[in-house]
Amino acid sequence: RVSFMNNQKPQKPTLSGQRFKTRKRDEKERFDPTQFQDCIIQGLTETGTDLEAVAKFLDASGAKLDYRRYAETLFDILVAGGMLAPGGTLADDMTRTNVCVFAAQEDLETMQAFAQVFNKLIRRYKYLEKGFEDEVKKLLLFLKGFSESERNKLAMLTGILLANGTLNASILNSLYNENLVKEGVSAAFAVKLFKSWINEKDINAVAVSLRKVNMDNRLMELFPANKQSVEHFSKYFTEAGLKELSEYVRNQQSIGARKELQKELQEQMSRGDPFKDIILYVKEEMKKNNISEQTVVTIIWSSVMSTVEWNKKEELVAEQAIKHLKQYSPLLAAFTTQGQSELTLLLKIQEYCYDNIHFMKAFQKIVVLFYKAEVLSEEPILKWYKDAHLAKGKSVFLEQMKKFVEWLKNAEEGKQQLSSQTA
Repeated sequence: RVSFMNNQKPQKPTLSGQRFKTRKRDEKERFDPTQFQDCIIQGLTETGTDLEAVAKFLDASGAKLDYRRYAETLFDILVAGGMLAPGGTLADDMTRTNVCVFAAQEDLETMQAFAQVFNKLIRRYKYLEKGFEDEVKKLLLFLKGFSESERNKLAMLTGILLANGTLNASILNSLYNENLVKEGVSAAFAVKLFKSWINEKDINAVAVSLRKVNMDNRLMELFPANKQSVEHFSKYFTEAGLKELSEYVRNQQSIGARKELQKELQEQMSRGDPFKDIILYVKEEMKKNNISEQTVVTIIWSSVMSTVEWNKKEELVAEQAIKHLKQYSPLLAAFTTQGQSELTLLLKIQEYCYDNIHFMKAFQKIVVLFYKAEVLSEEPILKWYKDAHLAKGKSVFLEQMKKFVEWLKNAEEGKQQLSSQTA
């Protein structure tokens, strides 16, 4: 036993006693936005209202002050003049500055100059991009806490920054806040914002930005649910001098309605719904969404052609197409009551046959079928042949149609002679 105990390894000594204090430079700096605010406000007071001097001061201060940590405070000061409390009010017990957006003149030129200050600052300190975006989202939620003039200035500034790419259109999500929408704040703010945005760019550039963040179909949400109609939106923004925005939304709504119509049509066809029910549904949608017959006939053609798995062999596809289209000709005939609709359909058939190589030789057979089924009549076919055709596959299709067109011309002349004899 003695020998066993002697063989055990002695225990290693352990350190005990007081732990060493962390050195001063290793201590985490205390978060103190008030001290940061005082430094910025003092500097802005010295620069005065010269915005170029303001930009230079902010550029130089970034090397000494911790912009990364105090981004929210920095942007609160530059927009509102001091730190904002929840709801958008300025804390009373703190120093504030008049060198800010809210204290500036309410005009586009002044806001363009302020936009330059933000652009320069964010270009110099790229890490501020995210902080600035978060700040603007917050400011938009605080809109009710600001005066009408402050809101107008913020709207103009936001529109300019959206136009030059400093801000992303996703910030507009804040405007869909229920309370802001309900009280009409969102729509009024949007008027000023879109005016300055379109003034800097144009409606097409605005549309591209909105589409990138899937906001192109959400603008009607600026109004309460009971006012979310194209008519209300159009009236409100047209009266505010934004006719191009009204037309854009109307067009977006129409595109959405057309997509929905095509989707529903394809479902009805795949279910094998009776044509009379399909025709009734389409006519109701045309009336409700102000869709033209020319548009509808192209939607029906696309839907009819997408319901089939087409044969890959050229000699068999024509036969398959004729059989399929013969079945759907009453549906197409219901929406070719105007010459322009017939011509539109002819052009769609030409385009389809050109884009789908197996259909190149089927063009004439499809046209003759539709002529016999009273989907197409002589005049539009003759007009298409003479000067209304597309360039796509022109020589091939005109050659195919040559004999049939000659026959039509003769038949037309025969009709005219007959009518002159009976007159």
